[in-house]
Amino acid sequence: MPVASKSPVTPLQKVFVARLGGDAALTTLLGGPSRVLDQVTESTPKPYVRLGDHLSIPDNDHGGYGREVTITLHVWTKARSNGPGQTIADRIVELLDHQVEALNALLVPLGHKIVSIRSEFDQALTDPDPEIRHHVLRFRVITDQLT
Repeated sequence: MPVASKSPVTPLQKVFVARLGGDAALTTLLGGPSRVLDQVTESTPKPYVRLGDHLSIPDNDHGGYGREVTITLHVWTKARSNGPGQTIADRIVELLDHQVEALNALLVPLGHKIVSIRSEFDQALTDPDPEIRHHVLRFRVITDQLT
């Protein structure tokens, strides 16, 4: 019986949270642990990183299942300039872009492996509130299903 296709999205989100949340430099920039979040409210204190939308497209081959996944991350800061948010965004890119081996150490036990991961863009946005800055980062991840 063939193995069923399984989405890597939830495992990838767990790996992103673990990788980013486990980094001392990023934790310092965010002002403490547990600042990489899936859900936030208007009262969530800034700065923080929020997991955003994703898009998952089949990328199968004759021998197995794969996916091309884009994952968006949002960096929110309470600042009048882009500097603090850009510093956080830069650290996120360092931790994720081209970091196949480090990320696979976390993902392989979850039944998938990363073939490639690339930063697609980092965009700084001005919020209507002049005290808030928002950075949007998107990563493209190619995965293979192991089980």
